[in-house]
Amino acid sequence: MKKVVVLGATGSIGKSSLEIMSTLPDLFRVVGLSANKNKESLIALSEKYGCASLCLCGTENSASDKIAYTGIYGIEKLLDETKPDIVINGIAGSAGLLPSVFVLERGIDLALANKETVVMAYPLIRKLAEKNNCRILPVDSEHSAVFSLINHFGKENVSRIILTASGGPFRTYTKQMLQNVSFQDALKHPTWNMGPKITVDSSSLANKGLEVIEACRLFDAKPEQVKVTIHPQSLVHSLIQTKDGALYAQISKPDMKHPILTALTWPNFTENSLELLNLQEFDSPLEMSFAGPDMERFPMLRLAYQAASNNAAYTIAYNAANEIAVEAFAQGKIGFYGISELTEEVLSHDWTTEPTNFDDIFIYDKKARNIAREKLS
Repeated sequence: MKKVVVLGATGSIGKSSLEIMSTLPDLFRVVGLSANKNKESLIALSEKYGCASLCLCGTENSASDKIAYTGIYGIEKLLDETKPDIVINGIAGSAGLLPSVFVLERGIDLALANKETVVMAYPLIRKLAEKNNCRILPVDSEHSAVFSLINHFGKENVSRIILTASGGPFRTYTKQMLQNVSFQDALKHPTWNMGPKITVDSSSLANKGLEVIEACRLFDAKPEQVKVTIHPQSLVHSLIQTKDGALYAQISKPDMKHPILTALTWPNFTENSLELLNLQEFDSPLEMSFAGPDMERFPMLRLAYQAASNNAAYTIAYNAANEIAVEAFAQGKIGFYGISELTEEVLSHDWTTEPTNFDDIFIYDKKARNIAREKLS
């Protein structure tokens, strides 16, 4: 039985993780949970899933009989107390990087749903995992699919990676229509139920941009080897193309419990209660469509490829600028295209110095955020 800690337990990834593990009690025991500031929800989850070790990492002042640890460094104490076999990092945004470091420093396997860890610091993160003999297992549905396919066919046989994207709520909008969309419009994702930040990123294709950077790093691919295709049905979660030209896909219903379970049980395949995609049971023809992305209407994807090609600290700047821009969009300070305009402005600065340690990562992240805020003001 694996002992599991779930970071970001009150978010969509955290809740899905707890739900799927609860159906397999012989395989998993949840020994620790963390949340940012949602104390009531964290306590409710602890009672529902029988887990007493809790950390509220977004505050330093809420320790109580039920919550023993607080603050970001409370996660270290949580890990030291519970000694898990694997940790699911479902924390949103750049706040998830330091917890990933804490996990790998202790030689614990990391089921990683926090893409910012890879975008900001993967070269350092990979060295840390290698040094401490532990694994980084991707939980994003796209990277989980690619991970499984590459492990099956062999990295040496793969020529291209194709990431699928639903296209988000604005897939059919013209550029003129996009000038007037609101934050609330961006939250109406047609397929996935996610947190607000990642849902807005999906609407701008910034999320897919982050995933392009992530794929380049996780799978040692060049940006030109990573392609994006718009697939509104979200049934194909990604594809690889082998050197002989054949395409191979991972296909399942759009449910994050699948990639979570893949990471938790790797390299084994475990029978479970998840609903199957049965192609014989559809009353009407099942259609799957694919199209190329429009980088003129959705420039955040173009900017991500630019950052991936330049590498160094450009990927840190891309992520930081986008986080500030999404926050400003949510507050009504900028329009939809203000997100890409602000990100492009930040990327126009010099980010050519390669970070050599985690302090460098946070320095460049802070610098990018300051540039973004100055531009907003």
